[in-house]
Amino acid sequence: MAAAKKIPPAPTWDLDSIFPGGAESAEFKAHRDKVKNWLKEADEDLKNLPRKLDDSSINVWSGFVLKLQDAIEGTTLIISFASMLVSQDVKDTKAAAIESEGLQCLSEWQQIKTKFDALSLEQSDEVWEKFVTSDNIRGIRFFLDEDRNLMKKKMPMEQESLALELAVNGYHAWNQLYEKMSGDLRVQFEEDGKTEEMSLGQLATKMGSSDRAARKQAFEKMVEAWKTREDLAAMTLNAQAGFRLSVYKGRGWDSPLFEPLQQARLSQATLDAMWSVIARETKQLVPYVEAKKKLLGIDKFCWYDEFAPCGKADRLYPYDEAADFIVKHVGGFSKEMGDFSRMAIDKRWIEAEDRAGKRGGGYCSGTGHFRQSRIFMTYAGSFENLLTLAHELGHAYHSFVLKNRPFFATEYPMTLAETASIFNETLVNDAAMAECTDPQEKLMLLDQKLQQAYVMFCDIHTRYIFDSNFYPERKKGVVSKERLNEMMIEAQKKAYGPLLDESGYHPLFWASKLHFFITDSPFYNYPYTFGFLFAGGVYDRATKEGPAFAEKYRAMLADTGSMTTEEVALKHLGVDLTKEDFWVDAVNRAMIDVKDFVKLAESV
Repeated sequence: MAAAKKIPPAPTWDLDSIFPGGAESAEFKAHRDKVKNWLKEADEDLKNLPRKLDDSSINVWSGFVLKLQDAIEGTTLIISFASMLVSQDVKDTKAAAIESEGLQCLSEWQQIKTKFDALSLEQSDEVWEKFVTSDNIRGIRFFLDEDRNLMKKKMPMEQESLALELAVNGYHAWNQLYEKMSGDLRVQFEEDGKTEEMSLGQLATKMGSSDRAARKQAFEKMVEAWKTREDLAAMTLNAQAGFRLSVYKGRGWDSPLFEPLQQARLSQATLDAMWSVIARETKQLVPYVEAKKKLLGIDKFCWYDEFAPCGKADRLYPYDEAADFIVKHVGGFSKEMGDFSRMAIDKRWIEAEDRAGKRGGGYCSGTGHFRQSRIFMTYAGSFENLLTLAHELGHAYHSFVLKNRPFFATEYPMTLAETASIFNETLVNDAAMAECTDPQEKLMLLDQKLQQAYVMFCDIHTRYIFDSNFYPERKKGVVSKERLNEMMIEAQKKAYGPLLDESGYHPLFWASKLHFFITDSPFYNYPYTFGFLFAGGVYDRATKEGPAFAEKYRAMLADTGSMTTEEVALKHLGVDLTKEDFWVDAVNRAMIDVKDFVKLAESV
């Protein structure tokens, strides 16, 4: 790919093929009305559902469950489409209101589902087995069994329904408030003698600048912005955690990790094994950081130096060239993956334009019964942006593999959600490395790979430690913003160890990171590190077996909506995730480039 000092604007996505007209779309309004009618019908059907499941009622029960499945697929489309509209324009208040409307539908659906789950507990295990193995239902058996078993560990149905109803205007509203607060923040950034207003999403790209003064300014401006919202962020974090803990108390869940582990379909033993190995082996990154400090000409490695580029970092990758590069190399492993990526790019499933008014970050979202994906990101031409594009296309391919499955069988846990995305990212990074002949560019590519390990083992570990320490304190009462800052520094000291200088900590990281405020997914952190290491294990198999592994890889992704995380690993990789062996190998594999980086850094 040729270098360029300026690149053409990246494209915007096509949302009109889903619902033309955005928040004002008549088709979108019709869809929302249809979902509301489905929910009313489902509520009535549930009242008339035979209390006893037997041969005479099994077809009626099956019909109800399938209608319930249609209703939630339609509800998720309301939420995802409205969220996409807000992502592309944080000032789209109509879309934000529709997102709240969708969350209300979700609450109603959850209440109906809770009542159904309670009814399912009244049935014998024998007749339930007959039901979930019936022709219309067996494809979603895992989902139904999982919910029935979880219902046994919840509050009585009336209390669960009330908690769900209260969550709409209480619990989840805190998440929406945070997103609005974050999206509205603006800073004045000075560069090349000019002052420009930037959103936090745009500011984040400056953290990867080769100019340390620019990085430092970006960090300080971001901290300065969050200082003005520190009180509100602390209030928000405490409020949503308090709600969560009150519900857990009612359910008798002693650990705040019970829910996230259920959502991840993961055992505590697996999580403990992973973090134990990481805590022990993070020191392998010390030579990498020391070499990077020398390259950057600094004696202290601060938060704003983490993404400082090394090597030939001024190269920009036009969007079209980046897209072609990704298609070529994922297609070299799997023709289907390459063809899919080409199609997603050509059909403009990707919102990539670099402009003000967008939310920060990136994600891949589903589109309900359309069974398509939409990718949101800001593409500014860096190699990191190229990897983000590959990453999100991996998510989209994962959904594509599951597109013909019943909706209840397409819901995979966060732990496995990162498999396809990080697999894509690693494949593309290694392809760039293999084609590289310039030592400076190779240094940059090695740095990108090691930055990822650094983030997964330090940044994400910090978040996990912070959450783990925050909840016990929150149980005792509201945690002040000062204490939140202290806890964050304590977590960074533990996770980073000698890698980060004490003058370079980020005490307001808890406020600036969206992931702490996502109410749907508590402990929205460890799945990233898990996915990084698990995907590394999958990628290792792919490199050893070559394109012949593509079908096995596809089959593994297809099972992610119908198995626990440990079951997927055992069936498709033959490994026991509760043992440290897999994690030791995975961590060592992630560190394998440290020596090459240090050696190359000394020679350039």
